[in-house]
Amino acid sequence: MTKKLAGLPTWQRNLFVLWFGVFMTGIGFSEVLPFLSLYVDTLGNFSKNQLTFYSGLAFAITFLMTAIVSPFWGKLADSKGRKLMLLRASLGMAIVFLLMGLAQNIWQLVFLRALQGLFGGFVSNANAMIATQTPKERSGYALGMLVTGVTGGQLLGPFIGGILASVVSYRVSFFITGIIFLLVFTLTLTLVKEEFTPIERGASPSRKEVFKLLPFPKLTVGLFTTTFIIQTVNLSISPIVALFVRELNHGAGSTTFLAGVVAAMPGIATMIAAPRFGRIGDRIGTHRMIMIGFVLAFIFMLPTGFVTTVWQLAIMRFMIGISDATMLPAVQTMLTKSTPREITSRIFAYNQSFQSLGAVAGPMLGTVIASVLDYNGIFIFSAFLIVLNAILFFIRTRFLRAGEVSVSASKAANLPI
Repeated sequence: MTKKLAGLPTWQRNLFVLWFGVFMTGIGFSEVLPFLSLYVDTLGNFSKNQLTFYSGLAFAITFLMTAIVSPFWGKLADSKGRKLMLLRASLGMAIVFLLMGLAQNIWQLVFLRALQGLFGGFVSNANAMIATQTPKERSGYALGMLVTGVTGGQLLGPFIGGILASVVSYRVSFFITGIIFLLVFTLTLTLVKEEFTPIERGASPSRKEVFKLLPFPKLTVGLFTTTFIIQTVNLSISPIVALFVRELNHGAGSTTFLAGVVAAMPGIATMIAAPRFGRIGDRIGTHRMIMIGFVLAFIFMLPTGFVTTVWQLAIMRFMIGISDATMLPAVQTMLTKSTPREITSRIFAYNQSFQSLGAVAGPMLGTVIASVLDYNGIFIFSAFLIVLNAILFFIRTRFLRAGEVSVSASKAANLPI
């Protein structure tokens, strides 16, 4: 296997190794979902309300910490190299997961979950490395492949975590995940090659200077907003998916199994479609691909609010995954094409922050809407969020359609006119 990898072009070898890395990161962040609250319950004698609060805190704090520290890691990556950040993230997560298996009380677990967010950044730096080292004409395909890795990990994570927890216990599940992250660290250290020119000490631009370096700063901010809303919409159903499935199925059959099928549908669709749509976006223009995604997302999201059976819900969630596959790689690709190479990591880190904030806002929004408008209302509200997102993005990219950008500026940023 190592010999085969060594014979590949550098960007393809990096893509192969980093795909495995982001796949494991997706698993690491999602595998605890089936048993996190149960693990919390073993760490103290809590009332029902206390257990709900501590479980929510342990879940959310990882994403909050990621949102806060991602810009710092991005700045460091642009000055010290993306490979160093990949090694820092994989080794840090390995240690944190091993320690989680040793937690003795809830505050130790919450602290370690915060450290998990602190040591994050593997996905954003993997995206930045692939974006800067892949031939521009293949960037949509390569970033689409990385999306399948993250999505696949997030899809299989709860399934793998549930199996591990039932077979070997909660604590051993953390140990196994930590060992796998050590493998990711080793593969990254030995196989990933980076062509990087470090920035001299003190030469790294400030946040204001970063945005001054952007040829189209309003477009970049629009892409951040798009990422946030996509993630918010995708995760808004997370707190109530099992309850909605039970209601649709009138309590018959295995709610846990059916909820797992429904939850898996978007990820399966995205894994299948993302690389293909990435290649299409390379041909027709990434901004057009994102607009197509908005149209599809609205068409599929609104009817989901009126489903009457579990299988209707599963089919519509699969179609939502198709719309995600049009947008997620295209957002990454457009960020790549509109960002100078020397600040790529910073921009991808900011995008990671917005994605993490969406991971916090989505479940909170879904819970509030469900309490006011019932479960169906989440999808109807999400459909109008998509419309708002589309309008904002349309405004931000109108210069691409109107030919307001000079040919030289467009070529410099690799954007289509």
